[in-house]
Amino acid sequence: MSDPMVLDSYALIAFFEDEPGAEQVYDLLVGAEESGENLLMSVINLGEVWYSIARAYSVDTAEEKLLEIHEMAIQVVDVDWDLTRVAASFKAKGRLAYADCFAAALAHDRKALLVTGDREFRQLENEIRVLWIG
Repeated sequence: MSDPMVLDSYALIAFFEDEPGAEQVYDLLVGAEESGENLLMSVINLGEVWYSIARAYSVDTAEEKLLEIHEMAIQVVDVDWDLTRVAASFKAKGRLAYADCFAAALAHDRKALLVTGDREFRQLENEIRVLWIG
């Protein structure tokens, strides 16, 4: 893996639900494990994964998936004011969900590829690089 990569919640949910893009996410996770270079994910987007699973299944299932995520080659990045300000600026410019703005902000900050299949990110393609899955 040469470019750092940020996972949007879309990518992990696709992986867990075996939706389109799941195989691509699996390959990225294996590649990260083999290279020793972690994929990145904002804690905000991790929360989005957790609540999506809890809502669809149960809190217990969400907790099980959280344990799995912590065993993967994913570095969960805490959010500070600088990252929040970038996310807020993306939100001010467009109609992107606020949690998605944190994935975009992290990709922008780390000069990383954002891994997603969420087409709402098209509006930021001139500011961040996107690796489309699905």
